[in-house]
Amino acid sequence: MNASPVGGKVATLIASMDWADSPLPGPDAWPQSLRTAVDIVTHSPMPMLLLWGTQLCQLYNDAFALLVGSNHPRALGQPVDSIWPELKPFTDPIYAAVLQGEVRTFNEKDFNLPREDHWAKVWLDLTYSPIRDENERVAGILVTAIEANERREVSAVGKRAEQELRDSEAHFRMAIELSPAVHWTAEANGRTDGESQTERWRQLTGMHSLRPDDDWAQLVHPDDHLPTLDAWQLAVSTGRPYDAEYRLRMADGSYHWMHARALPWLDAEGVIRQWFGMTEDVQNRRQVEQALRELNEHLETRVSERTQALAEVNLRLQNEMQERERAEEALRHAQKMEALGQLTGGIAHDFNNMLTGIIGSLDLMQRYIDAGRSSEIKRFSEAAVSSAHRAAGLTHRLLAFSRRQSLDRKRLAPNELVHSLEELFSRTLGEHLQLRLQLAPDVWPVNTDASQLENALLNLIINARDAMPDSGVLTIETANCELDATPEGATLEPVKPGAYVMFRVSDNGSGMSAPVLAKAFDPFFTTKPIGQGTGLGLSMIYGFAQQSGGQVTLQSRVGEGTCVRLYLPRHLEPLGDITEQHASAAPPMAQDGESVLVVEDDPAVRMLVLDVLDELGYAAHSAAEATAALALIEAGLHIDLLVTDVGLPGLNGRQLAEIARQQRPGLKVLFITGYAEKAAERYGFLAEGMDMITKPFSLERLGSKIRDMINLS
Repeated sequence: MNASPVGGKVATLIASMDWADSPLPGPDAWPQSLRTAVDIVTHSPMPMLLLWGTQLCQLYNDAFALLVGSNHPRALGQPVDSIWPELKPFTDPIYAAVLQGEVRTFNEKDFNLPREDHWAKVWLDLTYSPIRDENERVAGILVTAIEANERREVSAVGKRAEQELRDSEAHFRMAIELSPAVHWTAEANGRTDGESQTERWRQLTGMHSLRPDDDWAQLVHPDDHLPTLDAWQLAVSTGRPYDAEYRLRMADGSYHWMHARALPWLDAEGVIRQWFGMTEDVQNRRQVEQALRELNEHLETRVSERTQALAEVNLRLQNEMQERERAEEALRHAQKMEALGQLTGGIAHDFNNMLTGIIGSLDLMQRYIDAGRSSEIKRFSEAAVSSAHRAAGLTHRLLAFSRRQSLDRKRLAPNELVHSLEELFSRTLGEHLQLRLQLAPDVWPVNTDASQLENALLNLIINARDAMPDSGVLTIETANCELDATPEGATLEPVKPGAYVMFRVSDNGSGMSAPVLAKAFDPFFTTKPIGQGTGLGLSMIYGFAQQSGGQVTLQSRVGEGTCVRLYLPRHLEPLGDITEQHASAAPPMAQDGESVLVVEDDPAVRMLVLDVLDELGYAAHSAAEATAALALIEAGLHIDLLVTDVGLPGLNGRQLAEIARQQRPGLKVLFITGYAEKAAERYGFLAEGMDMITKPFSLERLGSKIRDMINLS
């Protein structure tokens, strides 16, 4: 075949056109199937239009150019919808069906077609057929258009129309030959009439022909026989299109999957005159589909197996995690018991020493009293009181370490506090050590418990003193600082970024090794000889700093000294006047008619408080628990102050105070407590007109606190 199509003026125009502005490539780039189709079209005397490719670009012959009219030659190579947009509602469903392999036929369809200077109505017989490429895919549409105007005129031109029709049918058959499917016909009752493509049938099945008297249904696979035959009979009886897939026996006895389709040819009354059908071998497609199904099943099996394996691994990991958790829990329990043993051992050691002093002194006092030697018991009472105070100090340090100590927070100026303790620090250090103060000007105020801060600084002074037995310099510094991260040398607990006041206590003493430094904050850990240290100093400072919202850091090297930094949050409210309150040596006496209600479940403590009140001249009333106290209040007992323990059986002291204040608004309340977790933060526990005193306390301090509470306005 020549490089460019031939056959008339349109063919010459196609060969000479510039295809740059067309979606269709030039003739040199056409596939063989397109060249064949164009050759058939251009040699046909009947109007034929070829629509090729996904955009259905137009190629037609000289006869069809007359129908195109004024749209020729610009229609060549252009998509059909760009030239005939007004026909889309009619042609779109036709194109969609033919591109799926179907054939559409329309008789005497009228169109308004453009001419050189006018539009003319033209009657056409149209046939739309699929054109397949070398890969047996539908690549285009062949449109045969026969003018029916002459049929509607005189019969003299009938023979010419019939000849054109025969020519059209001939060319249509040539177009059909491009299709890989077998085209066949059947009578109206569904019986095949033998009109089929013999050569194509032989290529498809290996059989020479399908004779009219052959029962094609007998060639269908037994498993597909009834469904296929039922579908064909349904189409014949209803006139609906036939569409089925089934396995057909080949000449060699094997079976191939076939796809058969058929359309009825109806007369003017809608009666079926004949069936036109096509049968296509779809064995390759079915094999691909089967392979895909098998692959999918294989993948599903692999996925299922992999999922099962992952489930088993997950179960094994869960079991290992459970075993690890049990081992970790056992380790934590062992560590907890070890820590508890160390803690209880340290407490038992110190408390046994203190209790020995208390019990022994009281026992000797009792013997001396029985022997009438009461004048000699003072030294034993002093020893008992000293041991008791030491025991009280130990409990305070334990609570401070655990952050359960009740903090009596007040605004204070750091520099003024350090200056007020300078003489005490100097005496503690001794004459062989030098004290230096480096206090920055305008240090921010802090809001903390002054006594706890004093104890923390004093503990650091004592530690520094013991680290410099011969000589040395101890420096106390204060400074404002902004922390944006946890400072170096801090414990594991982080500090919030913000403004802090730093207290720095440093010495040039013996220092600590890395193992000692790692345990420095542990309770009861000490490097001092037995009896010279409890091991609670640094742990108390650590607990106090954490409870205050701050941090403590520790840095030390052997032979170079130690540096401890205590960070307390800046108090942003204005700093008021700081006044020192000193308890008088003797508590003030009660005024006439003042009455106090004491609620305490411990008989010994209750007795002591009542004796103090009695000595000071108060009218004292007592109750062992909250219910009895409320009964006295409801009975109308006059009281100026409610003194109650926090940890009462039943209703606690805080609940008692709330109920009592509902009946006596403005009633002043003084809480006494040895330890209460919720009372550790005073300002989250106390309301207006309330205060707290911590056990153990001196009787003088209790008397002064009672007087201060009653005097509150």
